[in-house]
Amino acid sequence: MRQFGKPVVAVCAALTLSIGAAHAQTPAPAPAPIRAVKIVLVGDSTTQVGSGWGGAFCAKHVTSFAACLDLARGGRSSGSYRAEGSWKIALSELANPNYAARYVLIQFGHNDQPGKPGRSTDLATEFPAYLRSYVTEARAVGAVPVLVTPLTRRSFKDGKLENDLEPWAAATRKVAAELHAPLIDLNAESAAAVQAMGALAATRLAQVPPSEAVRAAAATGTTIAASTGVAPAAAPANTAQDNAALEPLGDPKLSFDYTHLGPEGADVFSAMVTRLLARAVPELRKELIR
Repeated sequence: MRQFGKPVVAVCAALTLSIGAAHAQTPAPAPAPIRAVKIVLVGDSTTQVGSGWGGAFCAKHVTSFAACLDLARGGRSSGSYRAEGSWKIALSELANPNYAARYVLIQFGHNDQPGKPGRSTDLATEFPAYLRSYVTEARAVGAVPVLVTPLTRRSFKDGKLENDLEPWAAATRKVAAELHAPLIDLNAESAAAVQAMGALAATRLAQVPPSEAVRAAAATGTTIAASTGVAPAAAPANTAQDNAALEPLGDPKLSFDYTHLGPEGADVFSAMVTRLLARAVPELRKELIR
């Protein structure tokens, strides 16, 4: 038995070593390639980081499989954003072929209104023409453009919201229908939400609390000049380390008004944009977080 068993044990051991060696030589299967998407935000201060809904959207409402880049810049109109070269930067980001899909959300209107030198555009001709160019040029680099109607302001008279951006929202809707582009009607949705809140509750959406005079007026249902009785918000002082640098760090410019958003306002409207985007672009749903 012993003499017969030794060769059997030896053969088994040899087979084990042979199988192990074969496994060691077989390369592991390559992982499936990632299918990440990219979302770029284009617009003005009501979309940019720090004073709009865009920062909260990128930070809280997309998965790790969606790169989110907020390229909105305060004070820009549909014309000046292009003229200064910001749209060229956005297009270069949208042309990156390493993403499975690229999307750009485009919101203008606030600075296209009359009375803004160097920024205002003609509502009947220039504004829709600029929107059309954004859509066609985004498509030309393989991206999906999504038009966004301008976020409402929060001024009231006798309990009724004064939505002075509705004409620009209507023009945006018209271009979206004409070019069969996805549309987020943020103006209509935000106006309805702010109207439901009322003037006083809507003051909570601003960057800083209102003065007592502004608060008292809002309680009557009619807002007054946002600057009434309000001292400019003090910027935080730079530390000694900051001052030692060649260039000082930037300071946030915070104030109360009826246009820009603080943290609560950014949360409210970024969640709204997320919900509307999921409806307008269903293929993005799996990359969006409520």
